[in-house]
Amino acid sequence: MRLVGVVVAIDDINVKYTTLTLDDGSGANIEVKIVRLTPEVYNQVESPSNTMIDNVNVASQPGVFEVTVDHQQVEIGTVIKAKATLSEFRGAKQLELKRIWIVSTTNEEVQAWAETAAFKQTTLSRPWQISSAEHKRITGEIKSERKKIRDYERRKADHEAKKKEQSKAREEYLAQKEAKLVARRRKENVMMNAGALI
Repeated sequence: MRLVGVVVAIDDINVKYTTLTLDDGSGANIEVKIVRLTPEVYNQVESPSNTMIDNVNVASQPGVFEVTVDHQQVEIGTVIKAKATLSEFRGAKQLELKRIWIVSTTNEEVQAWAETAAFKQTTLSRPWQISSAEHKRITGEIKSERKKIRDYERRKADHEAKKKEQSKAREEYLAQKEAKLVARRRKENVMMNAGALI
């Protein structure tokens, strides 16, 4: 998905995600998620960015929070051009940022809008058709994926049931062991108390 819009909000969700809320003039604001590399994964030497997008950095420390694109700070009111993919989180659809550029001038913004309109006309407006062979392949992949999920769930349930059985057997064993120890102590107490003076 291609977007051109004004940043109206920047939110620091947690160490994994930051969101930019864009007003693209459609009447509804659009949230775009930036996936961040967590401190244990991010290596400053190997990666040019602390996010999944090479030209985007997120600085988040006490008292400091900023998002930069190509070393330029993104602020409320900044116009950006972005490419994102549609994803889903807890049943809600959201966009995940893949590429981003800051639009500096009105001419660049007009050009970005023209590119977006051309993309809609040449790509999105055309009917999407797939061959029957491709349809069969996709259907087969979906069935295979569903089977894998069912098999995984079955194996997981079997594993949980086995764990419960093992736990129950262990509890029974420990209870029997404790009962034997108690019986032995009673017997020893009876033997020791047999000769004691009362």
